[in-house]
Amino acid sequence: MMHATHSPPEDWHENAYDLVRGIAVYSGSAVVAGIGKVIAKHRDADIANAFNYKQVGCKIWARDKLLESCGPAFDRIVVLGGWYGILPAMLFEDTRFDIGAIDSYDIDPAVEEVARTLNSAHGDRFRAITADMYALDYRTIGADLIVNTSCEHIADLGLWLELLPRATRVLLQSNDYFSEPTHISCVSSLEEFQARAGLAKLDFAGTLPMKKYNRFMLIGTV
Repeated sequence: MMHATHSPPEDWHENAYDLVRGIAVYSGSAVVAGIGKVIAKHRDADIANAFNYKQVGCKIWARDKLLESCGPAFDRIVVLGGWYGILPAMLFEDTRFDIGAIDSYDIDPAVEEVARTLNSAHGDRFRAITADMYALDYRTIGADLIVNTSCEHIADLGLWLELLPRATRVLLQSNDYFSEPTHISCVSSLEEFQARAGLAKLDFAGTLPMKKYNRFMLIGTV
């Protein structure tokens, strides 16, 4: 049987958009549908990097351990360094959770509209906000969980954690990927991460081995 061949389109966006739309229809996934909208609307967004195998694997790990450690119900989750809002999208889509709202904060104004597009299916339950995590008034944002999966980018983890009200529940991730120039505060072990965070109560501590580094995670309260 002869198969027709087609030259790939010069604009890869069109090809990627058609592929992702087809997968979204087949899977019924709001996350995949949101990625399709991002490809169509934000041509410069690095969505392929944000949703690569490593990024998704770390977020699935965080989502599963959060459920095991803290249960399914949250009124408001705050994600710091939220980038394109992938983690909120994955949490919203997981039917095991009962989440009222998620706010995604990032210091880069270029990611705000992308995150809103990705999570547009969730309406007012999702907010993307451009802000510096050091400048937030954590007493007034009303979060029952604060997520920071980029602790390797924080110069002084303990100093930032002191900004949070006591008994605030947190999910923290860092790594030992010292060769990445933007990683200014890596840790060499899970034990070092625990010592730097100094959480008052620890519900989970674990390591996820990756190809080039290890990712460390803590869930507990300050």
